[in-house]
Formats: sequence, structure tokens, C-alpha cells
Amino acid sequence: MELYDSIIKNTIDLLSPYTPTSLAVSKDNAWPMGSLNELILKKDSKFELGGSYKPAVNYQCVTTLESFVKKDEILLYGKDLSEISTDVSFARLAFLQINNLEDDDTAYKAIKELEFIKYNMNLDGYMMRASTMDKREQVRIAKTAINSSISFESVGNAFINKYKENPLVKDVKIIFITSDMPIFKNLISNAEKVDKITLTLNHVLSNMNLDCHSCNLKSICDEVEGMRELHFKNSKTSN
Repeated sequence: MELYDSIIKNTIDLLSPYTPTSLAVSKDNAWPMGSLNELILKKDSKFELGGSYKPAVNYQCVTTLESFVKKDEILLYGKDLSEISTDVSFARLAFLQINNLEDDDTAYKAIKELEFIKYNMNLDGYMMRASTMDKREQVRIAKTAINSSISFESVGNAFINKYKENPLVKDVKIIFITSDMPIFKNLISNAEKVDKITLTLNHVLSNMNLDCHSCNLKSICDEVEGMRELHFKNSKTSN
């Protein structure tokens, strides 16, 4: 599954001028889950990641290349939760190394299942609000969570544990950004492209409009390595 590899590489290149803090990975140091659909009121929150109209973005990419995700890893660019006192810009990126899937339909279903994981992460005192329209992931942090020493290390471990409940996932790299980097526009563009790649994959596998000249997703097929080959393979199978 190489469809998202260009996005991963671009993200790595964008972050290359910056030095992250590497946080410890431990399945036993995961922030606990809270109640389903926990509501944290503004008066009960310490701050919001991506609040006050600051940039906030999230995307997830799968790959079969070990060189991109060699091991479970949590990287932080910027301040940790205990060091933040006001609303900040925020990004949470997830790169997943998965087993190579020969069946494309199975691969697509796996991608969608892994995407939905974030909607099941009901972390205690960590209220996520995701918008698929503008690719935002905004997080309200409760005062009680700060007082209980919540950190990106424990949050990252919770995400890794959840992802690895899926037997297809081998290794997970979680990246948190709380610094006002000038690359947020690029990250938002990447998030939009990830969605287009997944949409195009569904389009191809559904045998919808296999006429490249009239397809509004042709630019993705032309740009993304492996998509055109998948397209023609699927076209031959359907004939």
C-alpha cells in the first residue's frame, strides 16, 4: 500500500528543519478512557488545542514501507500539555505501517476502519472535536486532566494501543505539533490530499466512471504512485 507514501515523505520533509522531543512508548502508560461522549464545558477547561481559531489539523496515512515507520514512536514538536496555559495551534498526525494486503477491497476497508478509530478515543478529560469538512481536530483539555498530569506521552500511548488492536497494524508513529510552525498550510493541504486519495481508491474499487478523460479525480490518479496501476487492474478485472 504505497498510495499515501508521498504524503508521508512530504510531511517528513516539512518537519526536517525542526527538532522533536521523543516521548517514551509504553503500552502500560496510556491515558485512561473516560465516559462515552464526555462533555467538557469551557469553564471546566484549561485550554484548547486548536482553539481561538488557531490552525488545527489531523491526518492519517498507512504504508507498507518499514523505512517510514520503523517502530512505535511518539514525537512532539512544541510544548507538552503541562507547559501550555492558553490556546495553541495543533496537529496530530498518525503514520501506520500495516501488513501488505493483496486484496484491494480489504485494504480499503482496513483504511476506513483505522480512520474511524479517532471517533472511539474517549479519553478522560481530553475532548476531541473533529471536522471532516475543514480537516480540523480541536481538543479541549479539562483542568482535572492537567491536575492529574495528562501528557502527550500518555495520550500518544493510548492512540498506539488502540491502533494496534487491529491485527493489520505493525508499528505506529504519532506526531503532535503545538508550535506555531509556518507549515500548517502545507499540513492542511496534505490532509485534503489524503481524503482525495481515499475517495479515489473507493471510486476505482467501485468501478465508477472508468473513463479517465471525464473523471474529476484524474489528477489524483496522475499524481499518486500506484493509483493508476490499481485503476487499470481493476478495469481489466471488471471486463
